[in-house]
Amino acid sequence: MGGVKFGTDGWRAVISDQFTFDNVKKVAQAVADFINNDCGTLKVKECKVIVGYDTRFLSETYAGLVACVFGANGIRTVLSDRPTPTPSVSFAIKKRGYIGGIMITASHNPARYNGIKYKAYYGGSAGPEITKKFESYLGKNEVRFRPLAELKAEGLVEEDDIITGHLAFIKSYANVTLLKKSRMKVLVDSMYGTGNDYIPALLKGGKCRVDIIHNEHNPGFGGINPEPILPNLKELAEKTKKGGYDIGIATDGDADRLGIALPNGKILTGHKVMSLLFLHLLEDKKMRGGVVQTICGTYLINKICGKYNLKMYETPVGFKYICELMTKEDILVGGEETGGVAFKGSIPERDGILSGLLILEMMAMRKKKILDILKAIDKEYGTYEYKRLDLKYPDEKKPALMAMLDADPPKEVLGRKVVEVKKTDGYKFICDDMSWLMLRLSGTEPILRIYAEAPTEKKALGILQRGKEIAFSV
Repeated sequence: MGGVKFGTDGWRAVISDQFTFDNVKKVAQAVADFINNDCGTLKVKECKVIVGYDTRFLSETYAGLVACVFGANGIRTVLSDRPTPTPSVSFAIKKRGYIGGIMITASHNPARYNGIKYKAYYGGSAGPEITKKFESYLGKNEVRFRPLAELKAEGLVEEDDIITGHLAFIKSYANVTLLKKSRMKVLVDSMYGTGNDYIPALLKGGKCRVDIIHNEHNPGFGGINPEPILPNLKELAEKTKKGGYDIGIATDGDADRLGIALPNGKILTGHKVMSLLFLHLLEDKKMRGGVVQTICGTYLINKICGKYNLKMYETPVGFKYICELMTKEDILVGGEETGGVAFKGSIPERDGILSGLLILEMMAMRKKKILDILKAIDKEYGTYEYKRLDLKYPDEKKPALMAMLDADPPKEVLGRKVVEVKKTDGYKFICDDMSWLMLRLSGTEPILRIYAEAPTEKKALGILQRGKEIAFSV
């Protein structure tokens, strides 16, 4: 089990390679040992856990195996009665006052992957102190396992609907009545994931027209990765433009992230999605609080916080770090560059369905087209173009690259002086015009991620190229 490692959000591996029935049961046993040995002091309403699953190949079967291990360890378990959005699992845990829960998903990863996310009693991602416990328990005890039918008969495992309560909350958080009165034309792409047809269902019966694509069951995700970015959203972008839609909305494989297609056929970056949601809660819903983003977040958020005199926090990459701050500080919005955003008054968890409705609510409350809203933001705060490049990078070269960046960091990037270096997670070089370059290594793959932000797309691409040159100069 030495290969099992919990990364930025759970454990993920290739199905039938490392993600096998036996390994899933061993991980479930480690989690069960943690629950039985380390959660006794938690003040919860019920000593139960939830197990949910996505639409991937064998996800339902894996979920059943986890429930069988939990039940055999005396842990009362609620097994979802259908494929479930990750935020629905988190919401149910917090709302019902349970110990925690497991979500079987590899989120936005390719179809050949599956994974296990653990959600703690507060309804959010487990922090490093919890996942290290899981790893310490791996292989310590023999797997306890009993048939599902027996456990159900004894009441140790029950199947239940954990989605309806979450959708009811979303209807109370976003003004669905207002959205139904609007005459917006919306195209939804569920990317064959657990977002299903929930957004159209929430807006059904009003003047708002909502069409949907890719909501059927397809464990192969139609040959694309269920991540709401280009090129995976090419069809959504094209249909949004050709169909005359006001906006296109996409949720990822487990419906915790949001992608936005504009009427002109372009796709918004996750940074712009988060910025829109932040401004909507501040200016339209009159809510207040700080904001937290990862080290590769946008300077646009800094500018907005400066205008409203709000505190901005920065974390390493991984939503578990954002979640931790949201449980301790007064945070209005917490988000990352991939379109995952959480909100004050909800759960400390990304929620793609709620995020999508809040973008529509922003348009409805301002009575403006999305392009006009974006133009107004650019006019007030300036333009910020973000780009990212993932490169295959040999593991044996990683130490030398990091040592070079630490000992001899670049003094300038594309003619702009580097005025600050951040080492929170990788190396981020901030220039005197607030453009920046960041290099960060994947902890689980031979991948180097290069990030850039600049006032123009051309300059952002140039910064990426400079980052690539630095990486391969080692």
